[in-house]
Amino acid sequence: MNDRFLEGRTALVTGSTSGIGLAIACRLAAHGARVALNGLGTHEQIDAAATAVRVAGAPDARHFAADLRDPAQIETMMAEVASWSAIDVLVNNAGIQHAVPIADMPVTKWNDILAINLSAAFHTMRLALPGMAGRGYGRVVNIASVHGLVASKDKAPYVASKFGVIGLGKVAALEYAAAGSRDSGGVTVNCICPGWVETPLIEPQVEARRNGGSREDGVRALLAEKQPSLRMSLPEDIGAMAAWLCRREAHNVTGTAMPIDGGWTAQ
Repeated sequence: MNDRFLEGRTALVTGSTSGIGLAIACRLAAHGARVALNGLGTHEQIDAAATAVRVAGAPDARHFAADLRDPAQIETMMAEVASWSAIDVLVNNAGIQHAVPIADMPVTKWNDILAINLSAAFHTMRLALPGMAGRGYGRVVNIASVHGLVASKDKAPYVASKFGVIGLGKVAALEYAAAGSRDSGGVTVNCICPGWVETPLIEPQVEARRNGGSREDGVRALLAEKQPSLRMSLPEDIGAMAAWLCRREAHNVTGTAMPIDGGWTAQ
């Protein structure tokens, strides 16, 4: 890939040591971005993620640790990244889930899910957006979910957090809509709302629905409940959308919540 339109720019991607976050980091790297990684894992896993991002094309990639439940740690991380390189692209991807009925939901799980999925995005945005506006270019891409557009039972804190991050993004998009110019690229804030995505986490659900058939049979049975396309997205598909939103031509695409859900929310 030789379209390095992010050359000279820096991206921070939270939750980027594996899965969708790592795929986004690699895609931004392929377009020339320097990448600040944040996420959980062993030293070996973190090193492997940074290596993958460099191999994808990043001039540099470093890991910045922070417990995203803690605003003070987020502030420290943001200051450390900014001292390394000013943040031009912010991708809030980190998220957790716990699925049980409301009456059985532990209060600690509610607090942790809201903190990581929603409050952390608020803290990174409030710290990154003023600098983006001052430079005339900035991109915030929040990885929400199809569950930021429609609900499912047993996921109260997850659904609440994803609806919240979409609303938060719309407010920020309005506040920064006039920053920069068409030539500089402006400052935009958008959400991507994936449906089913191919990650190791879904394998037990696929296996449970095979009924002696192939893995593809299991996938189709799983998706038939919600996703009319009957096929999952790849993490790389989410990365491609995130990268497109960073293009200068996307300067007037702001305040959106873009489903990548195979028709789930069209029903």
